Amino acid sequence: MSEPTHHSGHEMHHGHGRPEGHHGHGEHGGHDHHAHAGHASKTTWRMAASATLHCLTGCAIGEVLGLVIGTALGWATAPTIVLAVVLAFFFGYLLTLIPLRRAGVAWGAAIKLALAADTVSIIVMEIVDNGVMLVIPGAMDAGLTTGLFWGALAFAFLVAFLVTTPVNKWIIGRGKGHAVVHAYHH
Repeated sequence: MSEPTHHSGHEMHHGHGRPEGHHGHGEHGGHDHHAHAGHASKTTWRMAASATLHCLTGCAIGEVLGLVIGTALGWATAPTIVLAVVLAFFFGYLLTLIPLRRAGVAWGAAIKLALAADTVSIIVMEIVDNGVMLVIPGAMDAGLTTGLFWGALAFAFLVAFLVTTPVNKWIIGRGKGHAVVHAYHH
């Protein structure tokens, strides 16, 4: 591979170089490092929506569980949201780790892949859906037995999905995000 030497100090950390066995960003003339097994290399809205739905599933499990626990324990809004966000990250990463481990990826590598695949998506999703919940009057104080709470939460997840999908499309198109685990989903 002929590659400019000015990248040599960043190969492994930032992914700009092309050391042996390392897949790049698909920018070499005529071929794409992310195309495999006959799949097109173009990032589609369907791919982005699928990655976002995967992220949303983990986030929703964690958030609902966090909100239920916080409410059941009588916690205030702030600690309840913190618990919900922590659990959203945990379950978001877990839903990526499980198939990686099933594919035979070692724990250390699987954790690194899950962090690379999901972190930006989860951050965007958490900021958006928690922001929506906080701006809907009375949603956080409505309680788990009200339609206002669950309707607001469903709306928050929908808005988060709509905002995060284009972010994921952009990230996947750059060979990042769920692109780093795509090969393990087959």
